[in-house]
This record gives sequence, C-alpha cells and structure tokens, in this order.
Amino acid sequence: MDGTVQADLPQTDADDCWTVAGRRFRSRLVVGTGKYKDLEETAAAIEASGAEMVTVAVRRVNVADPKAPMLQDHVDPKKYTYLPNTAGCHTARDAVRTLRLAREAGGWNLVKLEVLGPPPHLYPDMTATFEAAEALIKDGFEVMVYCSDDPIGAKRLEDMGCVAIMPLGAPIGSGLGIQNPAMLSMLIEQAKVPLLVDAGVGTASDAAIGMELGCTAVLLNSAIAHAKHPILMARAMKAAVEAGRLSYLAGRMPRRMGADPSSPLAGLIR
Repeated sequence: MDGTVQADLPQTDADDCWTVAGRRFRSRLVVGTGKYKDLEETAAAIEASGAEMVTVAVRRVNVADPKAPMLQDHVDPKKYTYLPNTAGCHTARDAVRTLRLAREAGGWNLVKLEVLGPPPHLYPDMTATFEAAEALIKDGFEVMVYCSDDPIGAKRLEDMGCVAIMPLGAPIGSGLGIQNPAMLSMLIEQAKVPLLVDAGVGTASDAAIGMELGCTAVLLNSAIAHAKHPILMARAMKAAVEAGRLSYLAGRMPRRMGADPSSPLAGLIR
C-alpha cells in the first residue's frame, strides 16, 4: 500500500479518540459499576472491558463512608473517570439533589442525568429530565443526559447545553438490543455533541450495531454484569465496540436487491 492510499484512510486505533466536556478518551465503551456479585468482580470486568469512564450510581454505591466497602479501593478514580449518575431517581428534585451531594462528596462535575418513569417500563421521564437538566446546567454541572430516542427532545437537551446525548436503545436492563436503529440514525445525524447509545444492549452484536450506526460510544452495565461469565463478556464488548467503530469508518458496501457475482464475468473461458 503506497503512502497516498495510506493518507486517505480514516483515523483508527490510538488516533481515533472522542472528547466530551474537554476530556479525551480512546475507549468508546463506557461501563457501569453496579449489579456485580462483589467489588472484585466489578474491578476485573472493568479492566477486561478496556473502559476509561465508569458510571457510579450515587444512591446505591458507597462513595463517602470509609468504614464500609469502597468502590474506589477496587476501581481507582485516578485511573478511571468516574461519572456519577442518578440511577433510581424518579423526580427532577431527587436527581438534582443527588448530583449536588455527589459533587460535595467527590468533587465530580461531569455527571450523567437520568430521571426514570415508573415501573415496569422505567422509560425516561422527559419532562422531569428537562427540568433537572436546566437546574444542573445553571449550577455549573457538565451534563451527559439519558433520554428517549426522540429527535425533538434530544435537540432541546443539546440546545440547553448538555455535553452529551444518551438515547436508549431499549428499556433499561432489558437486553433487547437496539430496537429503533432508524430513529437512532436520525439522532446521530443531527447531534453536534457526542451521542452514546445507553440502555438495552444485551450482547456484543448489539454494541457493534450501535457503533456501526455512527454512535460516538456505547454505555452498558447489565449486559456484562448479568452475563454468565462477566469478565469474558467484558472482553467481548470491548472487541465489539472496536469492530463496530472500524466498520463504521470503513463504510459498508451498499445494499442491493439481487445478487452480484464476487468474481468478474469478463474473460470467462467458454
């Protein structure tokens, strides 16, 4: 391969980074820290995933009491970017209060906002999400926001000043995979900030599909933590995100109706 062709290739591997709120990451896989059998397994799975950013459910994980088991003792906050989230919050008030407490406890300013509707669907409550996002941005937070796969709502959150948009692929914890790739593609096309598919990923092929569509990154937790072998699944997710990104950069062949021979027909021996 000559130098001219080489120069035309898109950036890959170490050169292919993404940035959110001024922070630069090589890994395009963001993973959660909950639902594992213990903190040792949590740490091993995160290490295997290659992730550089991890979400922390502030209401469910000890981040302040030194007498209790500490996530920080197993997942080093100097090595990983902690992303406090509002998992378990069902009102804007609870979400804002939770993240203000997180900032007091750990100094975190980059946060993940999610405000959920009631069970059994736990769908994003967009009215409450808008309310919480407005308050947090006014308070100086850098907000990565979980939302429905609605282009109007996503655009409004971006225009408000959210630093990343995170539409669901399927209901949270369902493992159903990306249910509406067409709508996700529309969101990706309009987004001017990083767009991460969040929730619903169940297996490696789901993560690859998200990246092939053009998502900036993939965020998941249950798909690894609830796998029969979490550490092995973490490795699979790492490979899937990398493969999906390379596939997106390569540009897939066009779809067509009917066959197209893989060998040229000209020059056949007759």
